[in-house]
Amino acid sequence: MPRPVKFFYDLLSTQSRALYMFFEATKIPYDPIPVCATKGENQTDKYKQALGKFEHVPSIIDDGFKLSNGVTILKYLIREKLIPDHWYPRSRRDRAQIDEYLEWHLDNHSKVLNAFVQPKQRSANQRTSEETLQEYRQLVTESLDHLERDWIAPGRFISGEKISIADILAACEVEQPKIVGLDPLEGRPKLAAWLEKVRYTMTPYYQEAHKDFYKLSKQKAVLRN
Repeated sequence: MPRPVKFFYDLLSTQSRALYMFFEATKIPYDPIPVCATKGENQTDKYKQALGKFEHVPSIIDDGFKLSNGVTILKYLIREKLIPDHWYPRSRRDRAQIDEYLEWHLDNHSKVLNAFVQPKQRSANQRTSEETLQEYRQLVTESLDHLERDWIAPGRFISGEKISIADILAACEVEQPKIVGLDPLEGRPKLAAWLEKVRYTMTPYYQEAHKDFYKLSKQKAVLRN
């Protein structure tokens, strides 16, 4: 019987939510260890001693082996564990299609959304100008439009007929702008239909992973109003 993977996560983190869903859906034995990054728990001496040189969330320890970064962890788990093929197919061409999306995701979609959300959260302290926030909002809008136009096909997942790691990573990123009051699905029917397909396929894990995130988004919406 393999030891459970120690999983350090914060469900306000997009990659943590994707990994949570993946662990639950694939039934990989794991030991959940919540970490509140907003309180700096990932920067404590205890966390650094456990995970080594990195303060990243999410991170894992698998039988003494330490690893961080959500995409890297997903690929590692797929190589090391018995995982259904659709998550990251063995077919070189199918896998290359997912890798193509993941490269775009990290260089464009994820980077842009994080660049928008973090300054927007700081804006209450007037550390970021409204002009800069408008520039970020425009970049987010363009990135979401690009995602719908070039990566989403009606009735399909990003890489075909079955869900993959590309979909769960993308879905968590698409949800993220809600925390600052931006509706990522407004005017994007293909994106909305695809996201609903991901949610349905990953039920109930999708809802569990996003419960705290949705609660925080609603709280912030009340404060804004």
